[in-house]
Amino acid sequence: MSEKTFKIRKIDIKQGAFEILMNAEDAHDLALKTHDRVSIVPEGLDGKTVIVNTTETLVEKGEVGVFHEVWEDLDVNEGSNACVVPVPKPRSVEYIKRKIRGKPLTKEEMRELVKDIAKGNISQIELTAYVVAVQIRDLSMDEIVAATNAFVETGQRIDFTVHPIFDVHSIGGVPGNKYAPIAIPILAANGVTIPKTSSRAISSPAGTADLMECITGVEHDAAGIKQIAEDVGGTLVWGGGVNFAPADDIIIKVEHPLSLDPHGQVLTSVMAKKLAVGVEKLLIDIPTGENTKVPDKEEARRLARDFIELGRRVGIEVRAAITYGGQPVGRTMGPALEIKEAMTILEGSAKPNSTIEKALELSGIILEMAEIVRPGGGKAEAGRTLTSGLAHQKFLEIVEAQGGDPAIRSEDIEAGPFTAEFPAPKDGYVIEIHNRRITRVARRAGCPRDKGAGIYMNKKRGEMVDKDEALFTIYSESEWKLKDALKLAKQTRPYTIEGMILEDVIE
Repeated sequence: MSEKTFKIRKIDIKQGAFEILMNAEDAHDLALKTHDRVSIVPEGLDGKTVIVNTTETLVEKGEVGVFHEVWEDLDVNEGSNACVVPVPKPRSVEYIKRKIRGKPLTKEEMRELVKDIAKGNISQIELTAYVVAVQIRDLSMDEIVAATNAFVETGQRIDFTVHPIFDVHSIGGVPGNKYAPIAIPILAANGVTIPKTSSRAISSPAGTADLMECITGVEHDAAGIKQIAEDVGGTLVWGGGVNFAPADDIIIKVEHPLSLDPHGQVLTSVMAKKLAVGVEKLLIDIPTGENTKVPDKEEARRLARDFIELGRRVGIEVRAAITYGGQPVGRTMGPALEIKEAMTILEGSAKPNSTIEKALELSGIILEMAEIVRPGGGKAEAGRTLTSGLAHQKFLEIVEAQGGDPAIRSEDIEAGPFTAEFPAPKDGYVIEIHNRRITRVARRAGCPRDKGAGIYMNKKRGEMVDKDEALFTIYSESEWKLKDALKLAKQTRPYTIEGMILEDVIE
């Protein structure tokens, strides 16, 4: 194949993939089309396989536009020379086609595909085809195991000097799920080593990392996570700050705009990240109910069994807790409001019950897994750790270790200054809170990017409400976002209110 030398032009745009931009005439001279592959070899540096995009105007002939991911990876300079050499498609593209046709992939094929994804050798179109194929065809357990191990091989790992390492992970789907800032300090105070790495919110009002970022640092490298966990027993950090399972992060970026969450990919994603961080014993939280990712107990049990089986095959002891997800957990949604609620509980508040109960139940199970208490005694021990103040003390140690102020109090945390109450349309009882609708309202108010945005639920399921009484209060850092969120709430009606008599049948 032919090759040609070009002047590098940096393009500070993140594509989410390793891609370059070539003038259409230059591409034609090299017999290249959009989505073909080339090796770009800067002077004096190793080459990298990238995906080609073409333009007639954005780069001149003789130039090659290098997007952010490429110039950051290659560490090239503006105006330096680079040789561009066409290369054939990787064999992994054929594996994707095979998956589309419903054919299983071998361990070696899955490993090769994952490596090509991590290296950026698979185009966005090809990757999208793979995600859709997995959504429709699913993955066998053999494929899931192979993908999980390959995900870990292509990224960083943490090797702890203390053992065993524990973790708890929620598959999500229920807003306000703020158990972690309470459960992790309870466990660490009891001698459990639990390096909790969490995601930022993708479709929810807030992830654990978004909450903690209101009061402390969450971006730590692998060495930092290891040091903090070994020093104070636990962490509450952002997992995206470390290169754990990079192929998984690339796949998630494709899943998100399509609102896809393939069963096999959920298993692979969770377990690969846990393996990478050195977890040996894991509790999976599976919120279940209408408007969650897992709508019924039968599906939840299936998912639980799959997690347990996958854990057995990759070397992690797994238990699963099927939890109530029929309405938001606690009273708050949004980063500042949620961490404030969690901290009031650590400081001694006995409400809200749902947040406390979930944190105690989950931490109690892990205390039993760690054999710190006998079976059946975990929740009570977790409760004693919470009410004694030991959990609050440990929480502040974690905050300080991650770079925050150990004197922080819940009253120091402020929500957005712009507020609006959403009134009940009639007298009655709250019979349903629609998780997805209330989440959309919170995000429209600015969650999770705006830390002060969120929702306080004045009324929850089963509670009586009078006409025009506030069902929930919207908080925002922006007046126009507040108005937009209120407009959406009026359109979608996240709450259903009924009287005790649902229908009066005469005949």
